Amino acid sequence: MLRSLGLIILTCLTAGAGPAVAPASAAPAPAVSPPAANARPVPPTRDPHTPGYVTAKELPDGTLPPATADGNFILGPTHKPALGMAAHEGVPQGTVNAFTMQSADSKVYPGIAREPHTFGTPDSADPAKLIVTTSHPAPYTRTVTVYVPKQYVRGTVAPFIVGSDGPDPELFTALDNLIAQHRVPVMIAISLSNGSGDAQGSQRGLEYDTMSGRYAEFIEQEVLPLVEKQAKVKLTKNPDGRATMGGSSGGSCALIMAWYHPYWYHRVLTYSGTYVNQQWPYNPLTPHGAWEFHEHLIPSTAAKPLRIWMEVGDRDLLNPNVMRDNMHDWVVANENMARVLAAKGYHYQFVFARNAGHVDRDVKLQTLPEALEYLWQGYRGAGASNN
Repeated sequence: MLRSLGLIILTCLTAGAGPAVAPASAAPAPAVSPPAANARPVPPTRDPHTPGYVTAKELPDGTLPPATADGNFILGPTHKPALGMAAHEGVPQGTVNAFTMQSADSKVYPGIAREPHTFGTPDSADPAKLIVTTSHPAPYTRTVTVYVPKQYVRGTVAPFIVGSDGPDPELFTALDNLIAQHRVPVMIAISLSNGSGDAQGSQRGLEYDTMSGRYAEFIEQEVLPLVEKQAKVKLTKNPDGRATMGGSSGGSCALIMAWYHPYWYHRVLTYSGTYVNQQWPYNPLTPHGAWEFHEHLIPSTAAKPLRIWMEVGDRDLLNPNVMRDNMHDWVVANENMARVLAAKGYHYQFVFARNAGHVDRDVKLQTLPEALEYLWQGYRGAGASNN
């Protein structure tokens, strides 16, 4: 039944604001009209050839970059689903099972929530900080959905991928086809729902936007042991056989997991990553939240053993706060990420999708098989492909 669920797309808009100077490498923010009261603004369409954006190869419409190619690419404007995103007769289908976790049982995340229809306000002493006064302890229940491929041999140690905002049945379908074609390893997929809410002051925001190793530690200490017990699988300890993925704040979370614990994860896949100033509570070590990745952390840190696939849409999010602090434009953030990753010599593939919104479903259906194949390139563990 879970295989028929649609993908849940959660967007993230921040309420933070404040004057700050944009990095010299950042492209200028496009002009936008002030939004009407209580209206979410429609993002403008960004041109991938905007001055300040990375130089990218424009691909013929409907084609994808090679799964072995590093660098920057432009897709679209049409996005037809890949053949690997549909079930095919004769292709073994994995089993999908789910279990729940209660906040009362978690030592890492006992649970918080922000009151509905309330938002944060900028700190008058430091507008880069956001004050949230309506967040309070609150229980939650999360679902953990586990995909086990038909080819998995019980008792053997398997590589795996952890995804946010689950369940993600499209990931499971892609893996059925890719594993059958020996294009990726025989792997377990773990797809978690978030702890509810969105952005600052929420449980989801606390989990996904916090710049620390906390969420990865929650996965390691509380989730993976339950997955092994409930799904009757053995998960590898080898970081080269572990991947993270997600969209929006779940995307920045995927990188956060690997960045703070590179001895646990080496592979990261993100759609519309929220590499913007959205962290709460404020942390003086990373005052600009995930914007710090391309502003300071990656440029000033020796390259880590990570392989990264990332995407952004030409109509991706642009919060009006960008006109005040220049740290809430998802396109600029992802463009900056591509620039600093290239400068540090990372293996990465960056896709700019024309005619695409935030965590665009059509783009995901077009690109996910290629993205997974790129992500697992070079893996030589148990169940690895020969590619």
